[in-house]
Amino acid sequence: MKKSMLKKILSATVLTSMLFGLAACGGGSNQNAGADNAAENSEPLKVGIVQLIDNGAFEDMRDGFIAELEAKGYGEGKVEIIHKNAQGDSTNLNTICQEMVDSDVDLVATIGTPASQAMVALESDIPVIFISVGNPVGAGIITEMEHPDKNATGTSNAIPINEIFELSDSLTPGMQTYGLLYCTNEVNSVTTVENAKKYLDEQGLSYMEKIVTNSSEVQQAAQSLVGSVDAIFVPNDSVIQAAMPLVAEVARDAKIPVYGSSAVMVDSGAFATVAITDTEIGAISADMAIQYLEGTAIADIPALVVPANAIVVNEDTVEALGITLTDDQKAEITFVRDSAN
Repeated sequence: MKKSMLKKILSATVLTSMLFGLAACGGGSNQNAGADNAAENSEPLKVGIVQLIDNGAFEDMRDGFIAELEAKGYGEGKVEIIHKNAQGDSTNLNTICQEMVDSDVDLVATIGTPASQAMVALESDIPVIFISVGNPVGAGIITEMEHPDKNATGTSNAIPINEIFELSDSLTPGMQTYGLLYCTNEVNSVTTVENAKKYLDEQGLSYMEKIVTNSSEVQQAAQSLVGSVDAIFVPNDSVIQAAMPLVAEVARDAKIPVYGSSAVMVDSGAFATVAITDTEIGAISADMAIQYLEGTAIADIPALVVPANAIVVNEDTVEALGITLTDDQKAEITFVRDSAN
């Protein structure tokens, strides 16, 4: 694919760019208690951050969220950050969310789908800003993007399926069968895989699904695809992402390109993706939190689909797979090396 075609891939995602169609519309409601309390006393606001598991993407989202708060005047002394990680344990996640309610924090930022579902399910008076939820409506976190309910709003990192497979056709032409590697416990990854299958069916391409329930099964699942697929696609799946170095090792040895759904997957050894930076989606979510803290009702802060804006390729994987890229392709790519290096 020539340079102009790669630009077409990017423009399709950036066209929907909205950044900061975050203008406050309309006045507060009784859900602005956190902001009102902050104005009346000198104690710092308490902002909780909750996640099911830790990985590079979630770390970048968290860092982007905190850095943006600090940059906009909500740093140490004004905001106390209470960060909790459930270490992959769903029972622990539910306990953590209840602790946030019991601690009467002013706002909770939830990273990813499971944490967002768990916090919203408590139906508390504490507003939720969700970060990077692939399908917030399908996950039951809110009912409508433009008019969020359930005292929650936030950002969605809807995966640009078409653009990722078009990128595959550009960088590694001739792929006829894709392995789809994912965990069915995550509604966001299931939704993305369903969209991927629809696209592949429309293009007359084949696919093979491999499903895991936890990270210990990922390496074996990846190995089972070797010899049967030309490439592997991984959706926005925290279980697979946590084990991406193992997937990358298997795929490199078998000379199979892996197309991921986040830049961090590529940092961890996947071949390529079209993605938004995780730090940026964290920062956009923080700006939504600031809107609430400064008086806008949660229901008046529309949830946002943040468009992908970069082609990211792992240079170590390029070398391992023996792939040759043209100068035109290289001009449109952001190259990274393995994060372990």
